[in-house]
Amino acid sequence: MNDDLPVLDAPATEGTVTDPVCGMTVPVDAPRTVRHAGETYRFCSDGCRTKFTADPERYLDPSNQADEAHGCCHGQGGSSSPLPPGTAAGAYTCACHPEVVAEEPGHCPKCGMALERSGPPTKPGGGTTVYTCPMHPQIEQDGPGDCPICGMALEPKTVAVRGAEDEPDPELVDMTRRFWIGLALGLPVILLAMGPMVGLPVHDWIGARTSHWLQLALATPVVLWCGWPFFVRGWKSVVNRHLNMFTLIGLGVAAAYAYSVAAVVAPGLFPETFREEHSGLIGVYFEAAAMIVVLVLLGQVMELRARRKTGAALRELLSLAPPTARVVSDDGDEREVPLDEVTTGDRLRVRPGEKVPTDGRVIDGGGDVDESMVTGEPVPVRKEEGDSVIGGTVNGAGSLLIEAERVGEDTVLSRIVALVADAQRSRAPIQRVADRAAGYFVPFVLAAAALAFVVWWAVGPEPAFAFALVNAVAVLIVACPCALGLATPMSVMVGVGRGAREGVLFKDASALETLRSCDVLVVDKTGTLTEGKPTLTEVRVVNGFEENDLLRLAAAVERHSEHPLARAVERGAEDRGATVSAAEGFESITGGGVSATVEGRTVLVGAPALLADRGVDLPEDLTAAADRLRSDGRTVFFVAIEAPSGEKQAAGLLAVADPIKETTAEAIRDLHAMGLRIVMLTGDHEATARAVARELNIDEVEAGVSPQRKHDRVAELKAEGGTVAMAGDGINDAPALAAADVGIAMGAGTDVAIESAGVTLVKGDLRGIVRAVRLSRDVVRNIKQNLFFAFVYNAAGVPIAAGLLYPFTGWLLSPMLAAAAMSLSSVSVIGNALRLRRG
Repeated sequence: MNDDLPVLDAPATEGTVTDPVCGMTVPVDAPRTVRHAGETYRFCSDGCRTKFTADPERYLDPSNQADEAHGCCHGQGGSSSPLPPGTAAGAYTCACHPEVVAEEPGHCPKCGMALERSGPPTKPGGGTTVYTCPMHPQIEQDGPGDCPICGMALEPKTVAVRGAEDEPDPELVDMTRRFWIGLALGLPVILLAMGPMVGLPVHDWIGARTSHWLQLALATPVVLWCGWPFFVRGWKSVVNRHLNMFTLIGLGVAAAYAYSVAAVVAPGLFPETFREEHSGLIGVYFEAAAMIVVLVLLGQVMELRARRKTGAALRELLSLAPPTARVVSDDGDEREVPLDEVTTGDRLRVRPGEKVPTDGRVIDGGGDVDESMVTGEPVPVRKEEGDSVIGGTVNGAGSLLIEAERVGEDTVLSRIVALVADAQRSRAPIQRVADRAAGYFVPFVLAAAALAFVVWWAVGPEPAFAFALVNAVAVLIVACPCALGLATPMSVMVGVGRGAREGVLFKDASALETLRSCDVLVVDKTGTLTEGKPTLTEVRVVNGFEENDLLRLAAAVERHSEHPLARAVERGAEDRGATVSAAEGFESITGGGVSATVEGRTVLVGAPALLADRGVDLPEDLTAAADRLRSDGRTVFFVAIEAPSGEKQAAGLLAVADPIKETTAEAIRDLHAMGLRIVMLTGDHEATARAVARELNIDEVEAGVSPQRKHDRVAELKAEGGTVAMAGDGINDAPALAAADVGIAMGAGTDVAIESAGVTLVKGDLRGIVRAVRLSRDVVRNIKQNLFFAFVYNAAGVPIAAGLLYPFTGWLLSPMLAAAAMSLSSVSVIGNALRLRRG
């Protein structure tokens, strides 16, 4: 697909966008979406979304849009179909043919699209669970069902609520029941059919004709009840014009069963050449039809169980939050309430040994909190009044009274779970290979089966028709592309889950795949290479200013800044006994510094360029002192204050030391060993940056860069042919994170940095990048192995099932063995993907 496809402009109406298929105006939060070439497109109906999924380029070509407009929904605006007069709310209608109305979900008899419930769409959390397909995440609907593209059972899009992980999966329960009943009835069919071939005199005991009637009686419920879901999905695939594995299974089982029923009920329809020599009866293949169903059911059961295992990481995360919280009322009374009833602003008591119920701030007490579930750091963190706490962490010694600040879906834990769940459902670019192959593969298999049937009927031994039927059915079954469809999604789901356990959160599968090919890593300095918890080390004053006044005024300005270095200035002023005043008119000059009005005077804090732009001259002795401090790895801020005369003049400098993280040097060595070139881009002074670069053996450093320059440098590295990953944690890093092939946000960073990145490290530690790169390479290697298994299996299976070896060996692949081989191929792909869980 072309990643440079045009993006359709939204119409002038605020809060709406254009459906690229029919040209309708839909809300910006319309629930039906498709992610394509880095853009999100929204649709008025499942019909439009399915059409777009099948051929995006057709609808993104401006020359085609005029022809396609109003071709789907008859030009009706809104996100749901207009209803005929008298249609009851809650009825099901077709987006393309609104005159079609049904009381139950189903498909339109005119166009084959899935019917939709009338009325406004129900949002997740509004009482109806949204279900999606793990293979095709663009497919969404309210309530369970089957994917119209691949036929797979849909699964809930939202993560299971507390306790739901222990509830049985209805699809798994149903398939398991069908499997055991099918196995119980199918084994006697095998005994009756295969017994005489292994020396068991079944026909001597009950007669050949009776055996055939018993096989019919036993196989019928296996085929028509146990295998009914496969026939339904196969029929839907034909109606929706998305041929898939269930098309082949349905055709193969139906052909074998129908032929056998006719042979038993109406044997006179067949020529004499079809009769077996030893019994005089027409041969039947009930055992093949029954056991194909049983073996496919076994594959479905194993697949559904494997899919549940991929959600183990999410369920582990969900289980971290306690089920209840202890709310403290205004009069001091405490009562225990379900966690769902906690609201923002509630005061919560956390006793020693208890879990913190939700994200909040300590307002009384203190204790050591184990945050390893988020940071991976085993050492507890001391929490005092004013410190933030995260829901799900464990309070050690000491009692905490916290104020709830974020609850429900807004907590760190919930956001992590949602991010992982979305990533597991996303599609890796390599999936396009499998999609293109599957799109051609099913028609190819149908053609191969038809060719095998014709050749065997024309030149095969007698009974030629029977040989033709058996080999055609074997081709249909052995070539089912289920393993091909599972190859990529299974690896992505397992890999993303493993990453969550290791503190590496991938926003989508594209980032997971792209990271493995990155050869350049761009890093920020503060908060990425360093602790991001700097301390004020030196204060120098000039022009008659007092140190206390300098600190008091500078801290008043820095209090409003989000930068970690600003916190150091504020804490340093407080530690030195300075009383921090209030500031007004705060302004953040990106890449330069900050300014505000304090006590009626303008105060500037920042780089020399900022002061120069505002007409402030720096004394030579002050700049010389700054150079010496920078050579020692200090970060220096200059301070200018408005004099009583109205002139702004230099007041002094502040030097801040931000120690390098203990783990940074180890991580840099590992990244170098993995073949990555490390480039540091920082807004700090060159002397400070080069001191850090020398200590860490960083390949390239560029200092004094603005956010725009960071963005441009990343673009230059990409233009040079590199695949670039960018790691940062601040607002000034967001443009570069977005420009990189993969953005990596340090978990302790700002929300805008995290939103701009494709990977988030829960713990702000460069070793997380090492884990992320290794995981990315493991997952892509696993995907390639799975695709190899699937392609090689199908490439070898089709000619063998067609009877290619028969002229040389006299050996044929029976449909039953073909079904077993097909199930085994899926099991091999699932088993290989689950290996990723072990790391």
